[in-house]
Amino acid sequence: MAIGNAGRIVVKIGSRVLVQASGKPETQQLKSLVKEIAGLSAQKREVIVVTSGAIGTGMQALVMRRRPGNLPELQMAAAVGQSRLMNIYDRMFTAEKKNIGQVLLTHDDLKHRTRHLNAKNTISTMLRAGVIPVINENDAVAVDEIKFGDNDLLASLVVHLINADLLIMLTTTDGLRKPARDGKSKRVSYLRGVSKDVLKYVHGKESDISTGGMAGKLESARLVAETAGAFVVIADGREPGIIQKILKGEDTGTLIIPARKGISSEMGGRKGWIAFFHKPNGALVIDEGACRAIEKGGKSLLPIGVKKIEGIFNSGAMVNIKSPAGRLVARGLTAYSSREIQMIKGCRTDEIITRLGGKKEDEIIHRDNLVLMNSG
Repeated sequence: MAIGNAGRIVVKIGSRVLVQASGKPETQQLKSLVKEIAGLSAQKREVIVVTSGAIGTGMQALVMRRRPGNLPELQMAAAVGQSRLMNIYDRMFTAEKKNIGQVLLTHDDLKHRTRHLNAKNTISTMLRAGVIPVINENDAVAVDEIKFGDNDLLASLVVHLINADLLIMLTTTDGLRKPARDGKSKRVSYLRGVSKDVLKYVHGKESDISTGGMAGKLESARLVAETAGAFVVIADGREPGIIQKILKGEDTGTLIIPARKGISSEMGGRKGWIAFFHKPNGALVIDEGACRAIEKGGKSLLPIGVKKIEGIFNSGAMVNIKSPAGRLVARGLTAYSSREIQMIKGCRTDEIITRLGGKKEDEIIHRDNLVLMNSG
């Protein structure tokens, strides 16, 4: 698919595009972006906005000079700023004769299967009705355990959630830059994947307003390009007409070209939910025989193949499954807790009852609850 043919687009707008260092909204800049986004909708493209800026806007309203360092003050700033930010969006989109709807999410919402499906259905219904969803992390209630970390990750998960064709990440740089021979830096026009060699060019840093950086954007871009099979463009949101320039194929920003077929395109909805919408609670290191059985034989993970447990978790937790060398083989939902697995690792299935005094399942992770993660 050519990038100009993208029918479902996620536009992520970073904090520093939306607000000044003081937290004051960049009204003219936002108005220009809103006009472009409304224009995409008028072209019968489906557009989803992932917005940052609530905390920054709240900081300005509360006359905070620096980003709060403790969670209650961060949540207060988010609560104050979110309504103001949405009021600005509503006023600007109304001027363009477009309706918007607010969707606030935490990571916990997307890893809980029922809430995950509700979020997907709500956003899909809004798109069918011509409403533009404006999505933000629910910072007012989020704690570390349920936070995305930054809205770059949130945007990448929204791409998976609604099967988007293109993610546009608008920031205050013109894309990834690498050192040039003259001692300056040169913009990278496109990438075929995000490798360790690419990440070494990154010197991202947090600001008093935002928490993201180029490293986070590239990691989110990698997730989208490799596993969702969608295009990603990282570009300067302050550049006039930037969205249309991207869709016309102009050389602006950095284009990350997707894998021919993303992992998630080969999965059912539940498998994708397991793979991408959970934060791992720990890891199981397995032997080479178990690796072959899972990857080549399509088998479940049995106790006999487990060599080591990393982390503490309950039964039903999502964990990474790693090879002896540390390669990510799969992810899955465990039938046993870390304490129970420690007691039965390396044993045959008929020994589980003896060691635990009972048995839930023969498998530590059944094949139905397991997803291969080797994208190649």
